[in-house]
Amino acid sequence: MYYYDLVLMIYMKKIIRRIFNRFNLDIRKFNPQSDSMSQIFKAISAVNTNLIFDIGANAGQFTSELKTRGYRGKVVSFEPLTSARDKLIKEASKHSNWIVHKRAAIGNYCGNIEINVSNNSVSSSILPMLNSHTKAAPDSVYVHKEKTPLITLDSIYGEYICETSNLFLKLDTQGYESFVLDGASKTLNKANGIICELSLIPLYEDQVLWRDIIERLEKDGFILWSLLKGFTDPQNGRSLQVDAVFLKKLK
Repeated sequence: MYYYDLVLMIYMKKIIRRIFNRFNLDIRKFNPQSDSMSQIFKAISAVNTNLIFDIGANAGQFTSELKTRGYRGKVVSFEPLTSARDKLIKEASKHSNWIVHKRAAIGNYCGNIEINVSNNSVSSSILPMLNSHTKAAPDSVYVHKEKTPLITLDSIYGEYICETSNLFLKLDTQGYESFVLDGASKTLNKANGIICELSLIPLYEDQVLWRDIIERLEKDGFILWSLLKGFTDPQNGRSLQVDAVFLKKLK
């Protein structure tokens, strides 16, 4: 009997896969040992996250990928680039529990600022880019600037957080992480986890590098949970930037 059940299961899997392929879809098994986003999802689940602030959301790539891994909680996305934000709004509209905050960059004060827009969009930053970055990724060169409102997380977090919120922060601000943290002291007290980029060498002017970010977050009560593959120089294989997951220390 077991043999026939096994044959039937294999046959059904083939039928289901054919149906998915007909619509240009695929079925994949995600493994946290080999898939970075699945590893992030495991960390987010470990602290019972039900609210994510996606800071530097671009076109919504991070949240879209996270939802394919099974995340069903609320997401609030922040994106200052006009073109990227238009794509973000379109993507968020396909899902429930996904809000796009009004256009603004996140930093250490409230006001207005200029952001440098890169050719590839995802490398855009408030900070000037160094040659170490453009040499490793020529398509990241800045092509123009945009003016944008600048706000702090502490000035708006109360709009979205309630007593039952288990907040997780995702920072993708291209060297501006320390400035975001400077304006988020109250928000950090509410957060159970953070994922942010750590630069191993200077890629932007005035950015804070990996060691200082780790030490700062440790003082705020977080421990380094995992390191994920990030930005590598294709010419020599050197790691320039990694993604790091931090979780709040258990009391």
